[in-house]
Amino acid sequence: MKTPLAWLQLSHEKIRLLVALAGIGFADMLMFMQLGFQNALFDSSVTLHKAIDGDVFLMSPKSDALGFTETFSDRRLYESLAIDGVESVVPLYLNFGSWKNPIDRNTRNILVIGFNPANNILDLPGVTQANLDKTKLEDYVLFDDKSRPEFGNIPQLLQQKPTVTTEVSARKVTVDGLFSLGASFAADGNIITSDINFLKLFPERKEGLIDIGVINVKPDANSDLVLSQLRQKLPQDVSVYSKEEFIQHEIQYWQNSTAIGFVFTLGTAIGFIVGTVIVYQILYTDVADHLSEYATLKAMGYKDSYFIILIFQEAVILALLGFLPGFAIAKGLYFLAANATALPLYMTTGRTITVLILTIIMCCASGTIAVRKLSAADPADIF
Repeated sequence: MKTPLAWLQLSHEKIRLLVALAGIGFADMLMFMQLGFQNALFDSSVTLHKAIDGDVFLMSPKSDALGFTETFSDRRLYESLAIDGVESVVPLYLNFGSWKNPIDRNTRNILVIGFNPANNILDLPGVTQANLDKTKLEDYVLFDDKSRPEFGNIPQLLQQKPTVTTEVSARKVTVDGLFSLGASFAADGNIITSDINFLKLFPERKEGLIDIGVINVKPDANSDLVLSQLRQKLPQDVSVYSKEEFIQHEIQYWQNSTAIGFVFTLGTAIGFIVGTVIVYQILYTDVADHLSEYATLKAMGYKDSYFIILIFQEAVILALLGFLPGFAIAKGLYFLAANATALPLYMTTGRTITVLILTIIMCCASGTIAVRKLSAADPADIF
C-alpha cells in the first residue's frame, strides 16, 4: 500500500482518466442544477410567507398555494379577536392581474398583493410606511424591482420621472415606489397596493372575501394555546396554521402536488445513475486491462482484500477529482440562471456536501460492481 498503485493505474491512461473526470463532472453538474432549481423553487415560493409579520394564518381549506388561493369570509378573521391572546388581525388579498408593459405594451400576469396600508405586515426592503402611504391614493401601486425584465424596466423609468403610468387588468394605475420580493415559479412579478385599490382592480371580487387572514398574538400569550383555541372555536370552513405550518403547506404543494418537484427529483436520480454507469465502465475496463497483473499479484500471495481496497481507492480518487469541475461549472451556471430567471439560485454549503457525498457513493457503488471482475483473476486460468 506504500506504492500509490491506484493513482498510478488511473494516471497511466490519461485520456481515459480525462473522459472519466468529464463524465463524473457532468453527472455532478446535473445533480447540482436539479437540486439548485428544486431549492430555488421552494425558497422562492415561501419568500412572501417568511416576510409576512404574523403568528397565525387563516386560509380556505380549498387553497393550494399562494397565488392559487380560494377566498373565505373575513368574518372568520374578526371572530378570532374573541380568542384570549389575539392582539390584532389583518386581511390579505391576493390575485393575478394582467400587467401592461409601459414600454412595449405587451401584457403579462402579475401577482397583486393588497392589504390595509395602515398595518404594515410585510418585512421586505422598500415596504416602508412612507411607501405604503402612497398606495392610499387611488390606483397607486408599488412595483417589485426584482420582477422579471418582461414587465419593463420600471426602476430605470422611476429614475427618469417621479411616477410611471401603466395598466393592470385594463385599469390605469400609477407606480410610485419600489420594493424587493423576487420572482417565483408561481409569479414572475409582484405589485403591492391598498385593499381598497385591490378591490377596484378586481371588481368581480365581493367585498368581505379575503385570501389570507394574518393574526398576531400578544407578546405575553402562549402561541400554541392560541393556535389550539382557534382550531377549536373557528368553523371548519377555514384552516388554521402556525407560521411554520403555513410555510410547509406551500412547500408540500410544490413538492407533492405538482410535476415540478417530481421532475427535479427525477433529474437528480438520473444524474446519479449516469455517473454510476460512467464510473463503472472506467473501473471495469481498468480491471479488465490489468487482469493479468492482478493474477500475478495473487500468485505472489496478495489477498482479494488488497484488490478490493485498490478499486475503492480508485473510486474515491475519481469522485474527488471529478467533483471539482462539476462544482465549478454548476456555480457558473447558477450565476447565469439566477440573472436570467430572477430566482434565488446560489451555491450553498449543504448542497455542496450533499452532492459530494452522492458522488462518493456513486463511485463506490460502481467500484462494488466492478470488483466482481477480480474473481476472474485466477493465475491458473490466465497462465
